[in-house]
Amino acid sequence: MRLDKLLSNMGFGSRKEVGKLLKKGAVKVNEETVKSSSLQVDTEKDYITILGEQVIYKEFVYLMMNKPQGILSATEDSRDETVVDILEEEDQHFKPFPVGRLDKDTEGFLLLTNDGKLAHNLLSPKKGVPKVYFAHVSGVVTEEDVVEFERGVMLDDGYVTKPGILRIIKSAELSEIELTITEGKYHQVKRMFEAVGKKVVYLKRLSMGPLVLDDELKLGEYRDLTESEIALLFNISEK
Repeated sequence: MRLDKLLSNMGFGSRKEVGKLLKKGAVKVNEETVKSSSLQVDTEKDYITILGEQVIYKEFVYLMMNKPQGILSATEDSRDETVVDILEEEDQHFKPFPVGRLDKDTEGFLLLTNDGKLAHNLLSPKKGVPKVYFAHVSGVVTEEDVVEFERGVMLDDGYVTKPGILRIIKSAELSEIELTITEGKYHQVKRMFEAVGKKVVYLKRLSMGPLVLDDELKLGEYRDLTESEIALLFNISEK
């Protein structure tokens, strides 16, 4: 890869700006000062520094966010703030996007990446990647609802959902539940409860596939996935 392209990709400026840094002698490759923008470098073998800081090349980013309410699961919007807007500039540079969507008023686990192949595999209906949600539901959730969800419920547009696993935490006028589904239809959790005469008043996604929301992440915070978490994602996406 060309040196100027690598440095530009890693957020050190446009190629023109990187060229100026090179001319100033700010870049070293294997401890030797380099001023040629077109120098070919090996991202796995060459030791590159800029202003004394080591440049560690990475092509993809994988981020876990605890999405807050009021933020759109989108890359851009003309009116509302998006999950990409709340990322640090150094992470925005990689142009990550949310894998799947959470409603504006839904909190919890959201994966962001710029790895399109992985995202496509995780969202493929054939993979059936499970997603677990916690919800407060207005209305008494019963064992009959558990059976209905296990069979699949008919939504307002006539679509019958795949089976969902409903676990009742508290059955009351304001019930608490956990629901596992393997689809991502528009407003699906809310519409599933509407189909049995109840209403979701609070919704939080707890997990996606093998990844569980880090309980140390406050609302609006995010972190890079660990190598083991990334490996888990690739494991399910390639099955």
